[in-house]
Amino acid sequence: MYTFMQLTLTVLHYLSQLLCFTLDTLPYSIRVLFESSVRNCDGFLVKETDAMNILDWKTKQNNVEVPFCPARVVLQDFTGIPAMVDFAAMREAVRNAGGDPVKVNPACPTDLTVDHSLQIDFSKCAIQNAPNPGGGDSQKPMAKLSPLKAQPRKLPCRGQTACKGPCSAGDSSRNSGQFSAQIENTPILCPFHLQPVPEPETVLKNQEMEFGRNRERLQFFKWSSKVFKNISIIPPETGMAHQVNLEYLSRVVFEVKDFLYPDSVVGTDSHMTMVNGLGILGWGVGGIETEAVMLGMPVTLTLPEVVGCELTGAASPLATSIDIVLSITKHLRQADVAGKFVEFFGSGVSQLSVADRTTIANMCPEYGAILSFFPVDNVTLKHLKYTGFDKAKLEVMEAYLKAVKLFRNDESSSREPEYSQVVQISLSSIIPYVSGPKRSQDRVAVNNMKSDFQACLNEKSGVKGFQIAVEKQNDIVPVQYEGNEYKLSHGCIVIAAVISCTNNCNPSVMLAAGLLAKKAVEAGLVVKPYIRTSLSPGSGMVTHYLSSSGVLPYLSKLGFEVVGYGCSTCVGNTAPLPEAIRNAIKQGDIIACGVLSGTKNFEGRLCDCVRANYLASPPLVVAYAIAGTVRIDFETEPLGTGFNGKSIYLRDIWPTRKELHTMEEECVISSMFKELQEKMEKGNKRWNLLEAPESTLFPWDLKSTYIRCPSFFDKLAKEPVSPQLIENAHVLLYLGDSVTTDHISPAGSIARSSAAAKYLTNKGLTPREFNSYGARRGNDAVMTRGTFANIKLLNKFIGKPAPKTIHFPSGQTLDVFEAAELYQKEGIPVIILAGKKYGLGSSRDWAAKGPFLLGVKAVLAESYEKVHKSQLIGIGIAPLQFLPGENPSTLGLTGREQFSVLFPPELSPGMTLDVKTSTGKVFSVIALFENDMEITLYKYGGSLNFVARRFL
Repeated sequence: MYTFMQLTLTVLHYLSQLLCFTLDTLPYSIRVLFESSVRNCDGFLVKETDAMNILDWKTKQNNVEVPFCPARVVLQDFTGIPAMVDFAAMREAVRNAGGDPVKVNPACPTDLTVDHSLQIDFSKCAIQNAPNPGGGDSQKPMAKLSPLKAQPRKLPCRGQTACKGPCSAGDSSRNSGQFSAQIENTPILCPFHLQPVPEPETVLKNQEMEFGRNRERLQFFKWSSKVFKNISIIPPETGMAHQVNLEYLSRVVFEVKDFLYPDSVVGTDSHMTMVNGLGILGWGVGGIETEAVMLGMPVTLTLPEVVGCELTGAASPLATSIDIVLSITKHLRQADVAGKFVEFFGSGVSQLSVADRTTIANMCPEYGAILSFFPVDNVTLKHLKYTGFDKAKLEVMEAYLKAVKLFRNDESSSREPEYSQVVQISLSSIIPYVSGPKRSQDRVAVNNMKSDFQACLNEKSGVKGFQIAVEKQNDIVPVQYEGNEYKLSHGCIVIAAVISCTNNCNPSVMLAAGLLAKKAVEAGLVVKPYIRTSLSPGSGMVTHYLSSSGVLPYLSKLGFEVVGYGCSTCVGNTAPLPEAIRNAIKQGDIIACGVLSGTKNFEGRLCDCVRANYLASPPLVVAYAIAGTVRIDFETEPLGTGFNGKSIYLRDIWPTRKELHTMEEECVISSMFKELQEKMEKGNKRWNLLEAPESTLFPWDLKSTYIRCPSFFDKLAKEPVSPQLIENAHVLLYLGDSVTTDHISPAGSIARSSAAAKYLTNKGLTPREFNSYGARRGNDAVMTRGTFANIKLLNKFIGKPAPKTIHFPSGQTLDVFEAAELYQKEGIPVIILAGKKYGLGSSRDWAAKGPFLLGVKAVLAESYEKVHKSQLIGIGIAPLQFLPGENPSTLGLTGREQFSVLFPPELSPGMTLDVKTSTGKVFSVIALFENDMEITLYKYGGSLNFVARRFL
């Protein structure tokens, strides 16, 4: 066993010989891989050569496989429950083999969030055929399953429960000068009175159904939290996996017994890449790889290319976070970064908030990268300050990261790493746009808005034009409204709405609207009273942070008062325009405009007399409302006149990115973290009162249809066995090219005619109680029956898509599970024949576990998806590949033969094996074991059995 110091000295020796290659030249993400390899080097799972290959990244990228030992694991419940069931079964097997089951615990710190099981049975306080929670006894009343049943209550305020008084909020004049009182710090508010209320009735009812339907699973999770070391269960109603991971679980730097090392993570959630925005290396992997990491084994990956994304310049002051994030995403999608690491550097990086960074990192699926890494810098440290990191810890963290060269220096003189390629993005090229006047795809740069609208007046009637005669384009129609005279002209704004659509979900743009409103009011600007203004946020949380930041009263002062939380203006649900305004528009044939932060702007959608509609970011909606017209050049023309007759330009009141970042950290991030921390510390009543056993071994309930002890460890022995001859195996399935994990792994609802449905019916459940394969991943009997049960499966034995195959000894056409079950009863092994790219798609553990439990001993394919090939080895199935240019057709195979595969006593990576058929044909295949570790895992019957034997 190498010690950290021994390997460090070895590395330094090599460094002295690699004259032009130093740690300073490595991308920061590769430095994290290198640190992990040095720290975890044991001469077997991680070797000295692995560390040296990573250090020599520049020449070894794309050419070598390297191991990576992440610092922690994050699971969500659908993928986490089979992992925890496996650990429970492993304890059982170790006890049966004479070992101590208490020793069976995850070796790697693991957090499991229970966040995927909620279903929507209730909406708007109406029951929608709420099913029986299930679990075996369909006659069991709901009240018995959950003693915490919510009592029916009157709903005085649109489905929310504690708002006092009638729902008839008085109209407050935007010119009254009376700002709203400070609102209590709570995320859920009555949309009409802005008073704190408890959770909506529908939330309580849906949560009640969740605890009833998933009671067995939740009790199992709670048992796991009590008996396993190194595992933390995040209970339901706390938050989504990616948000909990980002705001609560992330350490950035681990400190264990005064030993510091970088935080890193793998997990089973697609949002795992989000944490790269915090300088934490992490990505999503399959269930079997995740279990292996939990058991102390590394993830293997091809040493990747790293694309450096250099951000330069400064974005337009009017560009919002959404403009910047979407622009960077578009550039990366065009840069061909698929399967690579992306790492950001350059002077422009410091302009991105952590919220921007995590959003960019989370959009990796949009542009195909494995991850997008932002090294820790001063912006990161400032963010951490607001999410609960104390000053002393931050000082230690900063000192450590700088010492090991993992801290990015903001100074332009600092040396940048070398990259496989560099993509340059000038933030100066990112400018704000609006869309309109009739279609969302017609984008108009804000600085061209005035000239573009003028062009629309000139053009013939159509998707852009209004065909207004030249002599009428400057017409003015006077109108009397509330005792004052106003003048309407082409381009005048009569509707301005900030609504609950996609482009106001980002806190920074909503805060930008609020801060702009604050500065406008303080400067003496007003919105003309005839303009229909409104604010309809997407949730009470938006109202909360607008209130806690102090900007909500200013929005209200300008007429942007909270009107509710649903679709409103963009679907035409806006109050009618004043009659005088409508008449003036029609009388003068005025092209009046609406501006909204939504996604739909078809002509006449907002109002029949509003013919031009523009989509804009929330702050621009407020700005245009103040200007009162779209015929304005913000650069050269003032928004209006403020106090003392002073002209106020948009640049005078537009919030800076620094102001927005500070407000976002203090009012949004800090608030969200505190709320999440309270939930983590207090739990919730249902979870806290949920009873669960505390025994060392889980008391399996033989009647349970959710939790069942799997058979992976039935043949656990203290010593490995040599690979056994696969003799006279039948072909269970003969498949073609591009068979995906969707074809293999159980997913979605359980069809009523499926083998899984028959099993559940025999257990006394009705179809309404079947739930889904995802919810039943802890029951191997259900999942095995759902393997290869996809109705799109094309088995060449059948000739049409169907989850069927032929049982050759009897000649019967059966469900795949039924045929496999007969073969196992007869003691006949089975294999799978397949074409190219077997196992494409998402990495799913049951795509390997299911075939293993069906009795599959080997897969013979032309080629494999790499991740799935590793999963097959990890469960104990041999991945065999036809020689180049050969396949079942060229070899004259029908799949109806029986196959025998002879394994030598000692395997070696990439060796060739002979296969003999019952017709006398002999051909060769390649055993796709790429290294000694994969051979060892296969000899032990997979990674689960390998680790289980270590506990003996």
